[in-house]
Amino acid sequence: MILVDNNNITDATLNLALEEYCVRNLDTSVEDYVLFYINSPSIIIGKHQCTIEEINYTYVREKNIQVVRRISGGGAVYHDYGNLNFSFITRHSDDNINNFKKFTQPVVEALHSLGIPAETTGRNDIVVDGRKISGNAQFTNLNAMFSHGTLLFDSNLDDVVQALNVKLDKIESKGIKSIKSRVANIKEFLHSPMNIEEFKSILIKHIFKGEPQILNLNKEQWEDVYKLSNRKYRSWEWNFGRSPEFNVQKVHRYDFGQIDARVEVKDGVIQNIKLYGDFLGQGDEADIEKLLIGIKYEEADILRTLENVNLAFYFGNISKEEFAKFLCQ
Repeated sequence: MILVDNNNITDATLNLALEEYCVRNLDTSVEDYVLFYINSPSIIIGKHQCTIEEINYTYVREKNIQVVRRISGGGAVYHDYGNLNFSFITRHSDDNINNFKKFTQPVVEALHSLGIPAETTGRNDIVVDGRKISGNAQFTNLNAMFSHGTLLFDSNLDDVVQALNVKLDKIESKGIKSIKSRVANIKEFLHSPMNIEEFKSILIKHIFKGEPQILNLNKEQWEDVYKLSNRKYRSWEWNFGRSPEFNVQKVHRYDFGQIDARVEVKDGVIQNIKLYGDFLGQGDEADIEKLLIGIKYEEADILRTLENVNLAFYFGNISKEEFAKFLCQ
């Protein structure tokens, strides 16, 4: 395994561009890589989410909090200088997809070495005493993949609460009353004080069993990262985009996450459709949207259209019958 040096960059648009560059360009058939980064105050939106509905826009604007969409699924998360992010970059393997424990286990073991009783739970979280300190998501292009996550070390939890809009159904499904009641900073559980850079060094030494081999990107590679950041991660189209006009909205929370469907129906035919949610599927939901445009807004027609589609790849454990029923009833 090799450690990718991010040059201590704290711009979320550059760190996410670096992560995408690495997963698309590094040779993971030979080596695995790990990347650590810290972002200045920002909200990182899941690939499938409707940005404007996930954030407290007034608060975000007043606090000058950056909003950036990532290429992995899952929910929106808040980053600041007290949050450490990690990304394991490997070759694609069916055994690795949705196997979050494989990638979080080294982090959990490092926390154990500090006397912190961390454990994995749910679909993709690390918790201590029932309070969440880390959420994780994945991306794959069927050649290489990354599994990345957050580590709340000394984050401003008031900003976490104020900056994000948490859906009522998510709160109810988890039996909780607020974000603040279920998240925690790792610093609360430390027996000896340390700062986030010292914590990062301990994690790296534990993961690498000593000093790591470091990859420093060359000038040309960094130029490509900056180009990707400018073209994609700093663009309004990528980070916010436009929601379609719709006259039907269907929302349901499954074990794998929420699906929020916005459908424009005219004369009984689907004219436009947009699928949002915090599901962790690997596929691009735009594939499903394109298939459904021009189809009758009826369960039978939707079922026929999706006959050869593996919906689990896009959303999670949902059958075609369940999906068609969700859209139409």
